[in-house]
Amino acid sequence: MKSPLFIGRDEQKAIFKEALNSEKSEFVVVYGRRRVGKTYLIKNVLRNNIDFEMTGIQRGDRGDQLENFSEKLEEFSGDENLKKPTSWLKAFSQLKKYLSSKNKNKKKILFFDELPWIDTHKSKFLSMLGHFWNDWAIYNHVVLVVCGSAASWMIKNVLNDKGGLHNRTTQYIPLQPFTLFETERFLKAKKIKVNRYQVVQLYMALGGIPYYLELLKPDQSIPQNIDRLCFDANGFLRDEFDRLFKSLFDKAENHITVVKALAEKWKGLTRKEIATATGLSNSGGLTRILDELEKSAFIQIHYPYGKKKKGSLYRLIDNYSLFYLKLIAQRNLRNQKNVFLKIFSNQTFRVWSGYAFENTCFVHHQQIANGLGITSILHEFSSFQFIGNETYAGLQIDLLIDRADGVINLCEIKFTNGTYKLTSAYKSKLRERVNTFSEITKNRKSIYLTLITTYGLNNQDSHLDVIQNVLTLDDLFKP
Repeated sequence: MKSPLFIGRDEQKAIFKEALNSEKSEFVVVYGRRRVGKTYLIKNVLRNNIDFEMTGIQRGDRGDQLENFSEKLEEFSGDENLKKPTSWLKAFSQLKKYLSSKNKNKKKILFFDELPWIDTHKSKFLSMLGHFWNDWAIYNHVVLVVCGSAASWMIKNVLNDKGGLHNRTTQYIPLQPFTLFETERFLKAKKIKVNRYQVVQLYMALGGIPYYLELLKPDQSIPQNIDRLCFDANGFLRDEFDRLFKSLFDKAENHITVVKALAEKWKGLTRKEIATATGLSNSGGLTRILDELEKSAFIQIHYPYGKKKKGSLYRLIDNYSLFYLKLIAQRNLRNQKNVFLKIFSNQTFRVWSGYAFENTCFVHHQQIANGLGITSILHEFSSFQFIGNETYAGLQIDLLIDRADGVINLCEIKFTNGTYKLTSAYKSKLRERVNTFSEITKNRKSIYLTLITTYGLNNQDSHLDVIQNVLTLDDLFKP
């Protein structure tokens, strides 16, 4: 039986199989945030066919990395007389000599894990890797796989390299967290019996991070698992937040400061507002931080309706980070029993769950498009914010879909434990929102109010005059 960690990832597995079966050398780049399952995916696809692999040593210097390389090469080659190389040029020379002894008709598979850790200051590792690829590997039936958790670094220094690695990548895989569909498959494979409402609760707290999901116990309910992992004295995820960021980013304190600022504003913040809230200079340094957080799937940029980059909002979308900052980090909740159930009805929990469910919908925008039947229609997701004036009240729409068929979907996202009850007062408010949006934007398109909720709308037929589309959890769980 397959391990639950190997559930899903069908597109990624197909890319690897294509590389293994092709008649030319392949250079495959894999990146994604820590704990997302990169190494596990690679090793399970390549299995016992790897001819050489090494993992970078975090915070190790050039000497540490070269010694690590030497030990791994000795392990794979069986040559106990290898001398420790004094440079990466000599290291790759040794690697070429070893690989030349392999079957020339069989693909030679190399795997360098945590590449950013290997490329230490002034080590020239990347330059020598480029030389190795261009001078030898490309002509000798090689599959070179490189992997890293620092997504922005991987994109800048490997995919977009201006030196020896320029345009050398043949395949790349930006590995994302599991979707709800994949999470449900994973839980079923682990024999964890849950309904879709419980899967969403779990997803809102931990996100679709395979490593976190692997920590769940089948004999515990979702609240029990969350309590054990997040609030118990020895819970693995209780202090994961700092570990996570410090393992990914240099000077992680600044990244954490930005994430904390975004956690305080559900609607998101503009770049200028981030600089003001954090005290960080609105300069190239902030650009780098935001880029690294976005590439690592912690934040997402929301472009305002009718505009391009001006006024764009940055929003925290990593569910674990949000759950940590809003609930786990509260000292009064730690070391208690049944925390998740105790706080289920308090205001902090309700606010968090509403925002976390919105996040879950944002990262499942393709499923929303499928549910609306508009995948074949050109469409664009955006947000809308109007501060308000003497004529119109302020208006915030977190998710709208502008369609080429003359329709705009204004999405209302509600997380409830039953069917959503639409009151007369709220119906009037929704009509007012549609009218305000139409008049402010001078829009001539048809406006469809779309409700995205857990179990749908109570007595939906009686509300067709207000809400045109209703999507439920089942729509979000589609592949």
